Amino acid sequence: MEIDAAREVRTTCPYCGVGCGVLAKVAAEGQVSVRGDPDHPANFGRLCSKGSALAETIGLEGRLIHPEIHGRRTGWNEALDLVASTFSQTIAEHGPDAVAFYVSGQLLTEDYYLANKLMKGFIGSANIDTNSRLCMASSVAGHRRAFGADTVPGTYEDLELADLIVLVGSNLAWCHPVLYQRIAAAREKRPEMKIVLIDPRRTMTADIADMHLAIAPDGDVALFTGLLGWLGQHNALDRGYITAHTTGFGQALFAASALDLAGIAAATGLSEDELTRFYSLFAATAKTVTVYSQGVNQSSSGTDKVNAIINCHLATGRIGKPGAGPFSVTGQPNAMGGREVGGMANMLAAHMEIENSEHRDRVQRFWNAPAVAQKPGLKAVEMFRGVADGRIKALWIMATNPVDSMPDADAVEAAIKACPFVVVSDVLASTDTVRHAHVRLPAAAWGEKDGTVTNSERRISRQRAFLGLPSEARPDWWIIAEVGKRMGFAEAFAHETPGQVFAEHAALSGFENGGARDLDIGAYVEMDAEAYEDLVPFQWPAPSPGGGATEHQPTRFFANGNFYTPDRKARFIAIRATTESRTSPDFPLILNTGRIRDHWHTMTRTGKSPLLSQHIAEPFVEIHPADAQHHGIGDADIVRISSPRGDVLVRALITSRQRRGTVFAPMHWTDQFAAKGRLDALTAPLTDPISGQPALKHVAARIEKFAAKVFGFAVTRQRPEAINADYWAAARCKGGWRVELAFADDAADWTAFAGSLFGAPLAEMLAYHDRDAGQHRIAAFDGEHLAGALFVAPGPVAVSRGWAVEQLEDVHASQRERFRIVAGRAGADRPDAGAIVCSCFGIGANQIVTAAAAGCTTVEAIGGALKAGTNCGSCRAEIRAIIQVNRVQAAE
Repeated sequence: MEIDAAREVRTTCPYCGVGCGVLAKVAAEGQVSVRGDPDHPANFGRLCSKGSALAETIGLEGRLIHPEIHGRRTGWNEALDLVASTFSQTIAEHGPDAVAFYVSGQLLTEDYYLANKLMKGFIGSANIDTNSRLCMASSVAGHRRAFGADTVPGTYEDLELADLIVLVGSNLAWCHPVLYQRIAAAREKRPEMKIVLIDPRRTMTADIADMHLAIAPDGDVALFTGLLGWLGQHNALDRGYITAHTTGFGQALFAASALDLAGIAAATGLSEDELTRFYSLFAATAKTVTVYSQGVNQSSSGTDKVNAIINCHLATGRIGKPGAGPFSVTGQPNAMGGREVGGMANMLAAHMEIENSEHRDRVQRFWNAPAVAQKPGLKAVEMFRGVADGRIKALWIMATNPVDSMPDADAVEAAIKACPFVVVSDVLASTDTVRHAHVRLPAAAWGEKDGTVTNSERRISRQRAFLGLPSEARPDWWIIAEVGKRMGFAEAFAHETPGQVFAEHAALSGFENGGARDLDIGAYVEMDAEAYEDLVPFQWPAPSPGGGATEHQPTRFFANGNFYTPDRKARFIAIRATTESRTSPDFPLILNTGRIRDHWHTMTRTGKSPLLSQHIAEPFVEIHPADAQHHGIGDADIVRISSPRGDVLVRALITSRQRRGTVFAPMHWTDQFAAKGRLDALTAPLTDPISGQPALKHVAARIEKFAAKVFGFAVTRQRPEAINADYWAAARCKGGWRVELAFADDAADWTAFAGSLFGAPLAEMLAYHDRDAGQHRIAAFDGEHLAGALFVAPGPVAVSRGWAVEQLEDVHASQRERFRIVAGRAGADRPDAGAIVCSCFGIGANQIVTAAAAGCTTVEAIGGALKAGTNCGSCRAEIRAIIQVNRVQAAE
C-alpha cells in the first residue's frame, strides 16, 4: 500500500480494551476521517465519542520527532548507543536488577514481546512492569488462582445472550461505551433482560439498570462471599459441576458463612432487602454474566474481590456457557496483549509462569537466551520505590506517563528526577514524565505504527499504518530491537518487520504446548508478510494443525472444566470478608478516582481534540449535597482536595448521584492542562498483597472551599505559555483554547494579564472595567479576528462558554460586534446552547431542554430533532436524565 495515496485502511481503536475496528480514510489531499468498521466483531460499526474523534488527535503539534540527549537534538545512532552502553555498563557494575523497563498497554503486542524478551531473556531480570498493573493486575491474579491461567472465559456475545448482567465497579456507559450500547441494543430486543449495577456512585450506567446497589467502598468481598453463602443456604448450587470440575468448595463455603445477612448489610452499606432481592435474582437466573472493572481491580482487596465473584460462578456452573460467566473488561487497548507476552514482572511469555522451572527452561530454549530471569521482578509501585532508594539506576519508560498515573505521584516524580539515567520513548515532546528524561526517543503514534492488539474477549486485531512516519519517529519494536542489538544480542533481535515478531510470538505460544496452556496461536506461525498485512480479527485459542487443534476451536473456556491447574480442576478460594476504615478526623471522606466519558488517561491524545474537550473542560470533584453543605461548598466553587500526601484544586460539582461521605474526581488532568490537578499525587502506594495493584478508589481525604476572590474565563487563539493564577485549567477548543481561572486576591492588572495570556502583543485591546463590582472584560483583536477575550468576576463567570469559543472563528469587522464580545452576551439570534452533552454534534443541555419542552420526550425524539445521541450513543444516558428532569419540572 502506498502511504501517500488516497486510501481507506482497516485498523483498531487505540483507547480502551473493547478493541473496536476503525476504518481510517485518507483523502488524496491528506485529510483523515474515521468511522466504525461494520465488519469488526467487537463493535460492528459502533464507535464511542473518543473513537469518533480520532482524526482530531493525529496532528503533529507537540510531537517528539527527533531523538534528544539532555534536551539536545541528536541522531538515532548516538541516542541508541548511549542507551545500550549505559544499560550494559549499569548491569556490569550493579547486576541486571539495577535496570528496569516500565511499559504500557499502549504498546502493540510486537513492541511488548521484544521488550519482555530483552529484559527477561537477555538482560536476565524480571524488572519489567507496565501501567496495566494499575488496570487489571487483580483480574490476572484472580484468574490464575482460580483457573491456573490468566484466562478470560467468555466473549462479548455473552453480554447479548445473558438474562442477567451484573455490573460491578464498572461505569460501562462512559468507560466502555460500545459494550454499553451492545447491551442496550440487546435489552431493547429482550426487555426481560435484567441489569444490576453495583457501584458507590449512581453513574450514567445506572440509566440502564433495574437495580442500583450503592455499595460502600470496598464492600464487594462481603457482597459476593455473602452471595456464595446464600447460594449454599438456598440450594442454588450446581453440585454436579462442583464435584466434577472444582476443588476447595467446602472451605470456601465455610468461610462465606462467617457473615449473616445483617453482617453483610453492615459491611456493604446495603439494606437486607436490597441484598435479598439481588441474591434471589442471581440465584434464579442461570444465564448470568458478571462484568467487573476498576471498581473491583483498583483495591487493596482486588484479587479477593475477583475470586469472590468467580467463586459464585463456579458454584453455579455458570462459566464458559453462552450468556454466563465472569467477565473482566480491561481499560487499555493492549493490556491483554501485554499479558500474553509476559509484559508484567511476575509473568513469563505465552502465559507461562516465572516461578515454574520447566517454563523458564522452555522459554530459555526457545529464545536461545543466556539467562532467563529466575524470579519475579519489581511490580510498578515496588519498581518506583526501587528507583527512589537507588536500587534501580537505569530506567526506560515506554508510552506511559507515571508522573501522573502512579499513586503517590509526587514521590514517583522525585524518584524519576533523581534516577541517574532515564530514557523515555513517547510521541509527545512535553509530558510531565518526558520532561525528566535524559534521553528522549521519538516513537510512532497511532496511525503510523503497525502491529496487533488483543481486546478483552481474547480477540487479536491489527493496528495498521495509514500515515507516514513523521521525520525521525520510529516504531517501538524497532527501537527495542536496535537497543538489543547494541547490547550484544544481534541474532535474537534481527527482526526486520513487526510481522516477524508476531510470528515468533505465535511460535512460542504453541511451543511444547499440546493443550497444556490456554494461549496458543500456533496456527499463525507460518504467516508471510502478505498474510500478516491481511490478517483478520480472530479469537484465541488457534493452535496449529496437529498441535492439539480441532476443526472448530471453542470460543469459550471451562463449560466442561478442563482448567489449567495440575489436576485440571478449578480452585475455589476461601475468602473472609474484612472491613477497613481509612478515614480519620483530619481526613473524614473517601476519595474515589476514575475516568470521564470523553477523556482518557493523562490526555496526551484526547487533550488534542476540541470535540472531546468541550464536554468537561476542567478537573472537578463530585460531592453529595449534604457533604457540600457541611463543608460550606457551593456549586462551581473551587475546592481543595487534600490527603496525607498532597492536594489539588478542582471545580465543585454537587450531585446526589454521589454517595454521602465519599467524593469522586477524575484522574486525567496534568501539569500540561491545569495548575494543580494531578489527582494521583493524593493517592497512597497501598497495593493488593497478591496482585500488587494500587488501591486508587479508596483514599482518605478532606475537602475545603478555596477562598477565591476572583474568577475568570478566557478564550485565546494561542495556547498560553504560562498562566499566573492560583487555579487554571486549559482545554482545546475550535479555533484555539479556553481557560478557566481563579485567584486568591484581586491585585492584578487585568489588561496586562490578558495581554500575557493571549500572547498577542500587537493586538488591539478593547476593555471594560467596573472595579467596584469587580467586573473586567477585555478583548484583543488581530485584524478582524479575535486574538483572545478575558472575563473576570467576583464569582464564577456566567458567560456562555460555547458562544465565547465561537468568537475565535468568527469575523469581527464592526465595532458593534466587538463591543458585543466585551459585553459577554450573544445576540438574541444566538441562544446559549448550554453545557455540551453530545460531543459528536456539539449539542448543549439548553438545546435538549428546549426540544424536550417542545414535545421531544424520548431519547429517540431528541435524536431526530437535534441528532444528539445518534452517532456514538455515549451521551444517551445524559439526554435521558435531562428529559426526566424536564418532565418533573413540567409536572410541578
